[in-house]
Amino acid sequence: MQIGLLGKANVGKSTFFSAATETPVQIGNFPFTTIKPNIGVAYVNTTCACKHFRIEHNNPLCISGIRFVPIKLIDVAGLVPGAHEGKGLGNQFLDDARQAEALIHVVDISGSTDIQGQQISVGAHDPNEDIKFVEEEFDLWFKQILEREWQKLSSEIDKKSTKPVDAITERFSGLGVKTHHVHHVLQNLNLLNKKPKEWNSSDLVKFAQMLRKNTKPMLIAANKADLCEDLGISDEIHKNRDIVNCSAETELVLKKAAKANMIDYIPGNEKFVLNKNMNMSSAQKEALKLVENVLSKLNSTGIQTALNYTVFRTLKMIVVFPVEDETKLSNKDGGVLPDAKLLPDNATAKNLAEVIHQDIAKGFLFAVDVKTKQRIGADHQLKHGDVIKIVSSLSRG
Repeated sequence: MQIGLLGKANVGKSTFFSAATETPVQIGNFPFTTIKPNIGVAYVNTTCACKHFRIEHNNPLCISGIRFVPIKLIDVAGLVPGAHEGKGLGNQFLDDARQAEALIHVVDISGSTDIQGQQISVGAHDPNEDIKFVEEEFDLWFKQILEREWQKLSSEIDKKSTKPVDAITERFSGLGVKTHHVHHVLQNLNLLNKKPKEWNSSDLVKFAQMLRKNTKPMLIAANKADLCEDLGISDEIHKNRDIVNCSAETELVLKKAAKANMIDYIPGNEKFVLNKNMNMSSAQKEALKLVENVLSKLNSTGIQTALNYTVFRTLKMIVVFPVEDETKLSNKDGGVLPDAKLLPDNATAKNLAEVIHQDIAKGFLFAVDVKTKQRIGADHQLKHGDVIKIVSSLSRG
């Protein structure tokens, strides 16, 4: 599971990355602070299966019945208009972004950075421009890939040496595009039976746009939302796009305070609890007072919400808990509910076996739904929160 983090300079992208991964990175108020992609581990969270069974277990990724599941987060190099033509760090940006299954576009919703990423007064810039330019860069990139060998591709299809769906999929294979993606887009645009030589410029543009939306879904992280007098602009954007209000700086302060034992804080929560045994300076108390104000305005910092939304709603993933001993809910070493696996929402018991180990999948006999105690077959579709034991004739290699 790999999520790309993108956005122009100085919108708080690197702060979002640090807050989400607790990985220190260079943060500065100038373009291209991020030169090479920072790669870190972030977490989505859900209710742990321990709640269903009403048990307590010792797992650092389960906090008060909330289970944290790791994902890879890539903070890609700075983006500027014209990236698809190689301007700025465009080529590197696109190469990094191609690896992501979904994208979080960090936008300065307060409008305090211009299109080039320079600091300006709050409200002086329209965030819609940033959203539009990033989407256009991706659309133009997809269109460019398609046009690059369009004549050759058209000729191959015309001679019937290849099918349109297969030929186009091959051009986009480096971006993780599959045959079903291309077929879906061609079908929706009524292009399945239209010869490529008959496509016009509008067909190319519409195809690129729809393929990008289907294969690189994007969530808007409306950062610096705490600086806005009101969030009307965010509500307006939400009519056409998925958006989450955020304050990455506030999340970073909370994570640092929790690490220093000043507070108890679970990412995504609306509140934190002060540690009364800690002596804090007046500056630290004032900082936490400001954090309380942000949380009361936004309900949370939005960082965890953005990650969860991307994985569970945009990518439609589920969490399944595999165990080896269905009575003790443990693995062979006795660890209770040791693993939590992210799977597509149409995943089967056999798919879970494949994720655990190829040998387990190869020798798959049946599985057990631990919650219902029912035996299930290879094609049984799993549900979010399932606890599953795989029975196989082969052990892990």
